[in-house]
Amino acid sequence: MSGRSQIVLGDNLEFLAGEPDGAYHLIYIDPPFNTGRSRNLARLRTTADPDGDRVGFGGRTYRTAAGEERSYDDRFEDYMGFLEPRLREARRVLQEDGSFFLHIDSREAHYAKVTLDAIFGRDCFMNEIIWAYDYGGRPKNRWPAKHDAIFWYAADPGRYTFNFEEMDRIPYMAPGLVSGEKARRGKTPTDVWWHTIVPTNGAERTGYPTQKPLGVLNRIIKVHSRPGDRALDFFAGSGTTGEAAARHGRTFTLVDDNPQAAQVMAGRLAFCSPEHIGFEPDASPTPAPLASDLTQRRNQNGR
Repeated sequence: MSGRSQIVLGDNLEFLAGEPDGAYHLIYIDPPFNTGRSRNLARLRTTADPDGDRVGFGGRTYRTAAGEERSYDDRFEDYMGFLEPRLREARRVLQEDGSFFLHIDSREAHYAKVTLDAIFGRDCFMNEIIWAYDYGGRPKNRWPAKHDAIFWYAADPGRYTFNFEEMDRIPYMAPGLVSGEKARRGKTPTDVWWHTIVPTNGAERTGYPTQKPLGVLNRIIKVHSRPGDRALDFFAGSGTTGEAAARHGRTFTLVDDNPQAAQVMAGRLAFCSPEHIGFEPDASPTPAPLASDLTQRRNQNGR
């Protein structure tokens, strides 16, 4: 394993088998959720046009054209048979004071929890974090499913990294019930994290299906690792784990078997010059904007 951050194109089980015991301080994975269908995201190219087919902010009109489509298959006949050996390898390569996070939805969460209890031990289960969001369709025949589960396990429940002071604070829902000082400071989050999905037209968007928001990974990285630690994500997708790690002084290893994902990550993470293994990045990748650039863009847009 190199001391540099890495993006690896390849089979994650083969990759994990070649890694030494205890190589990583923090592991987060967001595997396919076994929805039974292919996940696709088609990007639209838009140009300003007074006779265009779409109306945007402030009444401005745009013409749209179909762009690149990115996809991956999310169908497994034996989902836990696919996931379980990868979870066992994750436990092996996790440091003894490290933390592991599995991000999953309700279709497979209960099976995954039982499997993780068997691999890590029930006493190593620390939290079920609920990521709740409020976006998308609302069926009329059941309660709309608007959350994912993130299971946190510690390799050793007696010693693990938990940087309480690094928590971001959130507004009180009833600020009038607390002192002005507390209302200004905000409160620390619970195990229910309200956070929007990545906005369709937001600066953070890479165009990769199921991209997870940087805010969720920032919280995990800051609280559960230290500067200089190494994070691993072996279902890396768009590379959100890598960006959170890099922007907070950690190194990372990202693994995915989808060539589209590797190219997206190479462009997004060009700012920190990771090593590329198993592929050559496109000649002119588009780097992710720096945090200062994002702030400036939000100020220019009035948000």
